[in-house]
Amino acid sequence: MNTDTTPSLKRRLASMMYEAMLLFGVVGVTGALFSMLFQQRHALYLRHALQLWLLVVITSYFVWFWTKSGQTLAMKTWRIRLVTADGRQVDIRRAFFRYLIAWLWVLPGLALAWLAGARNWSLAIIPAMNMVLWALTIYLDPQRQFLHDRLAGTRIINVAP
Repeated sequence: MNTDTTPSLKRRLASMMYEAMLLFGVVGVTGALFSMLFQQRHALYLRHALQLWLLVVITSYFVWFWTKSGQTLAMKTWRIRLVTADGRQVDIRRAFFRYLIAWLWVLPGLALAWLAGARNWSLAIIPAMNMVLWALTIYLDPQRQFLHDRLAGTRIINVAP
């Protein structure tokens, strides 16, 4: 496997799915820790503080791994790495910016669903279509990188086994 080539869309999406499963555990443990520390007895008690806490934890997770090794746990499993456009280690500023603009995978679809007053299946279909369209942005890039990677000056590459 050439280590300078771009992984297939299938491998990158599989890595993202695995990442979501890992984050489910991270969010569960850190959410439970928050609830115990603040004696949260009702789901609405300190709800916004919990949401902010989880946002900080998830942001820290990605920025930490991307700046230390260029790979999250899921990326290590799928043998892919995040580097700068010229192949160097990603710094904290670039990792944080990439994290922020990666939210474009879901936020426009959620906003559109909210503005359209979506109900039932359309509440899931609109954000899902946003995600599909975002994934297809690789076909607009000669190196087959996602739009958020191009904007952040990063790229995903294969890692030799």
